[in-house]
Amino acid sequence: MFAEFGFVFIIFLAIIAISLFLHFVPLGLWISALAAGVNVGIFTLVGMRLRRVNPSQIVLPLVKANKAGLNVNVNQLEAHYLAGGDVDRVVDALIAAERASIPLTFERSAAIDLAGRDVLEAVQMSVNPKVIETPSISAVAKNGIELKVRARVTVRANIDRLVGGAGEATIIARVGEGIVTTVGSSEEHSNVLENPDHISRTVLSKGLDSGTAFEILSIDIADVDVGRNIGAQLMTDQAEADKTIAQARAEERRAMAVAKEQEMRAYTQEMQAKVVEAQAEVPQALSQALREGRLGVMDYYTMNNVLADTKMREAIGQTEEIDLTTPPESKQ
Repeated sequence: MFAEFGFVFIIFLAIIAISLFLHFVPLGLWISALAAGVNVGIFTLVGMRLRRVNPSQIVLPLVKANKAGLNVNVNQLEAHYLAGGDVDRVVDALIAAERASIPLTFERSAAIDLAGRDVLEAVQMSVNPKVIETPSISAVAKNGIELKVRARVTVRANIDRLVGGAGEATIIARVGEGIVTTVGSSEEHSNVLENPDHISRTVLSKGLDSGTAFEILSIDIADVDVGRNIGAQLMTDQAEADKTIAQARAEERRAMAVAKEQEMRAYTQEMQAKVVEAQAEVPQALSQALREGRLGVMDYYTMNNVLADTKMREAIGQTEEIDLTTPPESKQ
């Protein structure tokens, strides 16, 4: 019984040892590399395991590159893998560039991949240009009419400028700027509608692909729509603003006039109060003058007669004014 248990334990240890050996020594991958004519040492594969590198992600792209006739070695692929690059994508890009007769070295391809760009897509775009469609761009001609323009930009990737070059967003922004400038310099919007190719020729001549990762092959105007009359709207808004300003100034003048009128009324009331106060002092002054002998009784009666005569004349004058304003029919 003890012998059987020891035999099973030995088999278990053997299985663990074989598993560890096959894990650190990928015999199947080494045999596949030898069968493909790629000279990769068994200790090199063990070293990859110790450096935490997946051997299959190095050996398989190496076999692919060897079959394509590329001059790539294990150290280059492993260094790119350790730097965080996509080894298989880089090798595919090198093969595509080799078939398309595009000069592309492993160092440049690895640099493009580490820069965050899709190097395989860039090579494919160099062979098959890409069409970038801009959003609807609003531009206003000199006569104030708005035009909405959409353009299609055909670009080809420039391998030499992929590292450090601007992307598609810059191309779209520059094309939009060129469209706005071209439409804005047109006297009439009808000129743009008659010759939309004038926009593409003008924009294309500005060298918009400078400093970008692309080469612009053509700019085609896909659609031109007539929008709002911006000039008339601006004039309307300006007239409305002028009207509001004029109303505000008129209201200010009216408020000043009301304030002035109220001030005059207050002044008039004050003067009337002073007159009433002065008139209230007249009887006292007369009695004081009579007592002191400065005013005789006859003088007093003469003054009263003058006042009565004045009131009578005023009454007669008011009556004549009423007769003048009364129609002849009512008099008869």
